[in-house]
Amino acid sequence: MSAAGEFIDATLQRESSWERAEADRARLGGGLTFYGASVGAIRGTIRDAGRRYPGLDHDDLTMLSSELWAAPVFERRLAAVVLLQSHVRILRASDLTRIEGFLRTARLPALVDPLTTDVVRPLIDALTGPARNRANIVLGRWAQDPSAGLRRAAGLLGVAGEELNESGR
Repeated sequence: MSAAGEFIDATLQRESSWERAEADRARLGGGLTFYGASVGAIRGTIRDAGRRYPGLDHDDLTMLSSELWAAPVFERRLAAVVLLQSHVRILRASDLTRIEGFLRTARLPALVDPLTTDVVRPLIDALTGPARNRANIVLGRWAQDPSAGLRRAAGLLGVAGEELNESGR
């Protein structure tokens, strides 16, 4: 794991409590491990990582998001979402492939929803021309996919399964 990934994981574990972990597991459901770090601690950790590791470029940030997502730990995955939210302006249409993988394995609406509304939507809205058309085809495919996470994301984006036109609807 990268130094930034190790810093984030270690900080999230230090900011955790078993009481919050149990409460989050009961509230959000199973399927993932919970450290018990608050959303504020997750956001602060990502902010601190940005200060500690300045100058991360597109490839560094997307690789870091994948590192964080790799372990089935809720707080790590939410940190990956926050990282992408914080850098959505540098994401590219090609990043939809990575995000699709995240949505397929998210397991919880608490991860699918912010990833969709705060990362995918602004990413799609910033695309134009052929890149937008290709992205719209991908979104249409999501609406028909067996993955509940992809179908939920498509629904949040208002995609009904048919191919979208350039305006997104």
